[in-house]
Amino acid sequence: MSSPRVDYIAPWWTYWLHNFPHINLRFQPIDHRFQPEEENYQQSLIFLGCVAAAGLGLNLLCLAIYLSCLCCCRKDEEEEESKKPNSCCVTWSAVTAGLITCVAVGVGFYGNSETNDGVYQLTYSLYNANHTLGGVDSLVANTMGGMKSGLHQHLARLDEIFATRGDYVQTLQFMQQMADNVIKQLLGLPDWAEAKVDLASIADQTANVEYYRWLTYLLLLILDLIICLLACLGLAKQSRWLLTTMMVFGVLTLVLSWASLGSDLATAVGTSDFCIAPDKYIMGQIKGIIGTDIVHYYIYCNQTLTNPFQQSLTIFQRSLTTMQIQIQGLLQFAVPLFPSAERDLLGIQRLLNSSEASLHQLTALLDCRGLNKDYLDAMVGVCYDGVEGVLYLCLFSILAACAFTVMLCAIPRAWRQIACREQDYDDIDEEDPFNPRRGRMSSQNPNHTNMHSFCSYSSSMGSQNSLHPPAPAVSNAPMSEYMNHTALFGGNPRYENVPLIGRGSPPPSYSPSMRATYLSMTEEQSRHFGNDFQV
Repeated sequence: MSSPRVDYIAPWWTYWLHNFPHINLRFQPIDHRFQPEEENYQQSLIFLGCVAAAGLGLNLLCLAIYLSCLCCCRKDEEEEESKKPNSCCVTWSAVTAGLITCVAVGVGFYGNSETNDGVYQLTYSLYNANHTLGGVDSLVANTMGGMKSGLHQHLARLDEIFATRGDYVQTLQFMQQMADNVIKQLLGLPDWAEAKVDLASIADQTANVEYYRWLTYLLLLILDLIICLLACLGLAKQSRWLLTTMMVFGVLTLVLSWASLGSDLATAVGTSDFCIAPDKYIMGQIKGIIGTDIVHYYIYCNQTLTNPFQQSLTIFQRSLTTMQIQIQGLLQFAVPLFPSAERDLLGIQRLLNSSEASLHQLTALLDCRGLNKDYLDAMVGVCYDGVEGVLYLCLFSILAACAFTVMLCAIPRAWRQIACREQDYDDIDEEDPFNPRRGRMSSQNPNHTNMHSFCSYSSSMGSQNSLHPPAPAVSNAPMSEYMNHTALFGGNPRYENVPLIGRGSPPPSYSPSMRATYLSMTEEQSRHFGNDFQV
């Protein structure tokens, strides 16, 4: 029992794309039929690319206005001091741009793979169909060559052998008529080579174009991902040069996203116009080259349709059967009388057997089910997987454009915040004892200090009776003594705390054991130096 036939039904998204406005460059609506050779139809597809170019121009204009406002507008001093809201805005913008880019890259990879699968299915079907048509041409050429050359030579030699027997000569003439009849039927079959239908060449060109398209989108996806990651790294490390570089590449990627959107949209609309009625376009293209009934038979392959080759194949089969019957009669009755004719008669019999085998192969190849399956596979590959993948690539381009627009808005604000932080950091007083850099400078130059040590006071006490050193004894302690105190209190020596000594700053919070140790050491110093440092 034969399997039910599967008809081609265009998917719903092809109808949606087919209903897009088709307008030429003179802003005139045109027919939606797939007519790639018509100038107006080509202009309608170019118009879709121009729409994407207009979107790019509008996007860049909005970015220019935003950057101008960011550079020209001055904020209040209170807003400049509070940087936390701006930092949050930049952070959330970077997170949003990163998430959108990741989603866009994922969608792009899926769409690129789907499109590649659809085109591969198309090329595979074209190769199969070309193999079928090439097999038909090869079988026809071999059979005709055998009938014209091989059979003619055998019949010519048998005509000389049977010259004395008129009935045998008449049989040979009848076989020649049957051979001419076979050749006539084979000539009635369409010659695909003369019809200039080289499906293998079309498949090769399509595969080459698809390879470069797939590779281009793969590089674009990787470029988008790298730029997004480097931009996030620049924001995290607050690297101004990296942010500036990524901003330049972001503008370039934005242009590429809109360009890919225009090309993908034009491709999707044009392919959808073809997918709505592919049979009409194919029949129109080969009209006058191959019979309409033949094309209709292979495209629809309905059991109610009559095989256009059925009559030719039937005559071919009957002619071969008649010739084989005649050869069997000659082998039975003529060979005993003419033994030399046996070799030629057996040669004709082998030729007829090979022709019959070719007939069976030709009948199978000319059946509509094989080529119709290739046709349906090609249409499914183009109109289902192919167009669907191109739509996902359009979505990728839109998401990528949005992501890089957000990124281009966030990078200048982050760059400005980094500049403000550096300016505020440069404005810090170098003499401020709470400045971390002063502490680092003190640690790097421990000998450079304006404080007098205990040794200086004790050595010159006789000549400096009128001088009164600072009241807190610990504040005038040598640097090493202060560091020893710090080590005793359970902490590590910290040079940046040295400027606090002598400024009357409150001591840190101590535990009871630490305080007892500190007081005991202070009493020992008081007994050692006496009342020399009393006010």
